[in-house]
Amino acid sequence: MIFQLEKLRSTDYSIVKDIYDYYIENTTATFHLDLISIEELKATVPLNHPKYQSFLIYSEGIVCGYCYIGSFKARAAYDRTAEITVYLKPESTGKGIAFGVVNALEEIAKSVGINVLIACITGENTASIRLFEKCGYEKCAHFKQVGEKFGRILDVVDYQKIIG
Repeated sequence: MIFQLEKLRSTDYSIVKDIYDYYIENTTATFHLDLISIEELKATVPLNHPKYQSFLIYSEGIVCGYCYIGSFKARAAYDRTAEITVYLKPESTGKGIAFGVVNALEEIAKSVGINVLIACITGENTASIRLFEKCGYEKCAHFKQVGEKFGRILDVVDYQKIIG
């Protein structure tokens, strides 16, 4: 599947919000329980940062998702590591877009000196787990019963890939 990444602009946060709000309301892919504000998104999804970058994902000229490379921990010792995040509109999943996006983000991360990427995934999100395993990520942590949403107690699993 052919896709393009375009750097996120400040005017794009409403698009990101719409995509993310779907996942808040309908899935356990995120542990947010209430719809997110633009201000909260701005604190999470980086904009105009030299190292941590965010993108809208386009397929056939239409926005189909967003992705970003974000800070893993706010300490200088962790600067070689980042978190990778990909969210697609529901109608864009299962088409191979996310696989290509993860690979593209890895190349971007390498170009700015990031050597390790971490994907933090809800334990029951088997589609994301399969995606990251297919991309060569290995499970490195399993946090049991750390979240609760929709009346279910949920695990979180972390996957990592050393890219540099």
